[in-house]
Order: sequence, then C-alpha cells, then structure tokens
Amino acid sequence: MLTPERHQLILSMLKEKDTVRINELVEVTGASESTIRRDLSELEEQSFLKRVHGGASSLQHKIEKPTMLEKSVKYEREKSAIAKYAASLVNERDSIFIDAGSTTSRMVPFLPYENIVVVTNSPDIGIQLIKRNIKTFLIGGELKAATWSLVGRDAIKTIGQYRFDKCFIGTNGIDPTHGLTTPDPDEAYVKQLALQCSNLRYVLSDSHKFNRVTFAKMGDLSDVTIVTDEGLNEEDQLIYSKLTTIKVVKS
Repeated sequence: MLTPERHQLILSMLKEKDTVRINELVEVTGASESTIRRDLSELEEQSFLKRVHGGASSLQHKIEKPTMLEKSVKYEREKSAIAKYAASLVNERDSIFIDAGSTTSRMVPFLPYENIVVVTNSPDIGIQLIKRNIKTFLIGGELKAATWSLVGRDAIKTIGQYRFDKCFIGTNGIDPTHGLTTPDPDEAYVKQLALQCSNLRYVLSDSHKFNRVTFAKMGDLSDVTIVTDEGLNEEDQLIYSKLTTIKVVKS
C-alpha cells in the first residue's frame, strides 16, 4: 500500500472512530509498526490528527460537544452495565452528586435505595429521581441546549456549598498524560468542583473514550476511580492501572 493510500485510510478510520491504535493500523494496512508511527508523525505535522499514547485521535472533535441525543444511542449496552455497577456503590443515607451525561443518567433506575440525597446538574436526571421519590437538589445556572447540563456562575456557587459522600462524573477523554478532559470549559469547571467536594470520586466512561484528549481538563487520573467496560484492552488496562484505579465491568 502506497503512503498516500495509508494516510487516507488512517484519516478515514479516525473519522469513524475518533481514536485508532497503532496495532489496528498495522493489521489493516499490512505496514510495519515503525511505518505507521512515521505516518502518524507526518499527519500530526500536517495538523490532521493528534498523537496519543499507543495511537492517534482526531483533531476535529477537541471542542465539539456531542449532543445528549447523539451520545444516548452510542454504546448503550456498555453504558448500562457501567451505570448499574456505579449505582451498586451507593449506600443508604449517602449524599451523592450525579453529573449530567448519557452514562450517569442510566444510574437512576438501578439506585438500590430511596433514602439518599442527590445533587445533580441535569434537569433530566432530576426528574427521574423525583419519580423515584428520591430527595433531589438541582444546582442553578445556564442550561446547555446540547448536553442538558447546568453550568456557569450560579452552578459553581451552588455546588461549592455541598459536600458529597460520592460523586459520579462523566468524561469525554481519558489520557495518560492529559488526564480527564471534556470539550466545554464551563462543564469542566462544574465537574472539577464536584470532584473536589466528594470523598469518593468515580468517573463513568465507556472504553472508547480512553486515549482521547478534548479541550478542557477536569481532573487528574490519580484522584478518581474509573468504571469502564470490557472493551478496554489488556495493554491499556496495564498502562492505566499504574495511574489510577480501574474497574472493568462486563456488558
């Protein structure tokens, strides 16, 4: 396969998956690992992609935030398994924060107790909780149309008044160097504060978000436990387990 053909194939795969690993590219192209690494370096120099540990990620999505509708139909089985396990971590009389997100919102039906207190920045999650007769507090702020999350000055002021036994946070990117990231700085700051105000911190993420970097950093890997699905390969499990606590759940 000629170099231009490999480059086009690499970019096509990134368009479909956002992140590709070197071993995937070696298998698909038939090229050597050193050739693929050279291809990725050339494409990065041309600003077509971003090199990440073990592969590459698309540059086009660094500041684009997927809508809730877009996120809700992707990896449904994996997200439900992650949410079910996360809900099992909640104890009676806990005070918890549930972040807006397509995985975190799936926790509500699985919550084992109703005598808990939940704070959330998601009106949609708030409605689900009220239907279960769970005491619920919504933080204030601007409601983002794409993600149905509350952000801004009022959100920051409100959330800083609470302390949580546990928080359950969503993310758009997990990377060994850059930590936990999300495209929107306003949402990143709310997530940061929720993490700071919690005794135990859980990040819920399907395995496709590993080795990805988006625009705004929200936290360090060492501060959290990441709950993910079995799509995370053994090599990445080994890498990330040295940086944080990983819980892999079967879907």
